[in-house]
Amino acid sequence: MSQSLKRMRYNCERARDAYNRCREEHFALGAFNIDDQVTLIAVCEAAKKTNSPLMVEVSHGEVEALGLDNVRCLVDNYKAQYGIEMYINLDHSPSVEAAKAGIDAGFEFIHIDISQQNHDASWEDIVNATKEVVNYAKFTGALVESEPHYFGGSSNVHEENIDYEEVRKTFSTPDGSRSFCEQTGIDTFAAAVGNLHGSYPVPKQLDLDLLRQVREAVGCNISLHGGSDTPLHFFEEAVKIGVSKINVNSDMRRAYRDTLVKVLEDNPKEYAVMKLMPQVAAAVQAVVEEKLSSYNAAGKARP
Repeated sequence: MSQSLKRMRYNCERARDAYNRCREEHFALGAFNIDDQVTLIAVCEAAKKTNSPLMVEVSHGEVEALGLDNVRCLVDNYKAQYGIEMYINLDHSPSVEAAKAGIDAGFEFIHIDISQQNHDASWEDIVNATKEVVNYAKFTGALVESEPHYFGGSSNVHEENIDYEEVRKTFSTPDGSRSFCEQTGIDTFAAAVGNLHGSYPVPKQLDLDLLRQVREAVGCNISLHGGSDTPLHFFEEAVKIGVSKINVNSDMRRAYRDTLVKVLEDNPKEYAVMKLMPQVAAAVQAVVEEKLSSYNAAGKARP
């Protein structure tokens, strides 16, 4: 444990306040996946430059690569160094045990998503697992996020077109969203309104009318996963409707990889990796800044 319980509870109170401000001031916290220290620095630079509150997040694969306590310590160190408002989200935690580990590590936001591990998980299975995490999170005050079914796509660059006829089968419904939130007591509902994980050959299209209906149906916060490769005007409208959190990964990974390939090609005799990475970090930072602007988050930070 890298934090005291007192510190964890204080951080979670601040995170809850940040969500309240999102609702009151109509902006969203960007949730940006970090693969390594380079992406974390890029996110911090963007937050500092735009004075935006945000969160970094790690999914199961990133947790296995970096470690929960290591992420906690890195974020605390950089948050202090940059003087920024930054939180941590455990993204798509595939089990109750993994979610509880994130709470124990002092993460302010926890996304429990057992459908990622079992795409055929039943409504009852998901509700029961989510309720268990919600109850456990009361110890630190962490905010819990979930959804009642498998959310499609993957955090990668896809070559296939989007089959919206299939995607619509998994869209949220106002009644289903309300029922799930009431049964589980979650803090954040992950809405499905055309958003998909990953980047595709054609831009994503969000059903904003459906999003408004879901917003009216639930009392808790709303998140949008799959924020990459989406025309920015959808986000501008989404925050006006009342979305509090938008996840981004693939756009950052694409900028990272494409820039790294070019830097390596341009510097075939350079072996000091630290000298190759500033351009990579700058490319990722540009992605983060663009997203934060469309989320209306600039100038909203309270370090």
